[in-house]
Amino acid sequence: MNGVFDAYAQYYDLLYRDKDYSAESNFVADHVRQAVPDASDILELGCGTGAHAEHLARLGYRVHGVDMSAEMLARAESRRAQMPAETAERLSFSQGDVRTLRNGQIYDAVISLFHVISYQATDQDLEDAIETAAVHLRAGGLFLFDFWYGPAVTTQKPEVRIKRMGNDRIRVTRIAEPVNHESDNCVDVNYDIFIERRDTGELTQVREKHKMRYIFLAELERLLGPEKWSHHEVFAWLTNNSPDDASWSAFAVASRQR
Repeated sequence: MNGVFDAYAQYYDLLYRDKDYSAESNFVADHVRQAVPDASDILELGCGTGAHAEHLARLGYRVHGVDMSAEMLARAESRRAQMPAETAERLSFSQGDVRTLRNGQIYDAVISLFHVISYQATDQDLEDAIETAAVHLRAGGLFLFDFWYGPAVTTQKPEVRIKRMGNDRIRVTRIAEPVNHESDNCVDVNYDIFIERRDTGELTQVREKHKMRYIFLAELERLLGPEKWSHHEVFAWLTNNSPDDASWSAFAVASRQR
């Protein structure tokens, strides 16, 4: 997976420049404030190029972001270098695997956004990533993550999608062709990405496969069991409503056992 994301980072911010990181970060922060009003330190599992971390730091949180990709982290550090000092000093980044990370620190909240949890395609991967969150949380701390919601995926069905983006240097066309493996609750999202330089017309093609796990509520009951988690809630992403068959992206908030 690391090699995929090293290449992906080259055009990641361009492809997702219309993503409302500010609204998403505020949504997460609202949940943190409600459950852990004195929270100050956040661990982000799968921080990417640091956009969510930046917005949370601007809200006053200290955030440590972890990602597997050195290229993603380089871009996160570049982003940090351009921030005001009072924001930048609340941010730090390191390379690591969300399944095996053990940095010896305890946090008030652990977050994992943009479907990082759904990239944990096997039962063991899911269990390991959630264990990482538990190990790094204080008693009563919060684990917040979004994921592909199983009932919506199986109802709507994955379909071919094309996205086109560009800036003054390149044009990017991304074609996503999914293959659903219902017996494994996984979708192989096969990407063909075409990057054209505006000055020369040179065309580069990149092919990737992202295996995505969709999750059902019964699985969450097992994964967020009472031996480590006191309770959890699930919402449709960016709302406080229960997810339904139209809620491809869902959001879980779990409290660490006291």
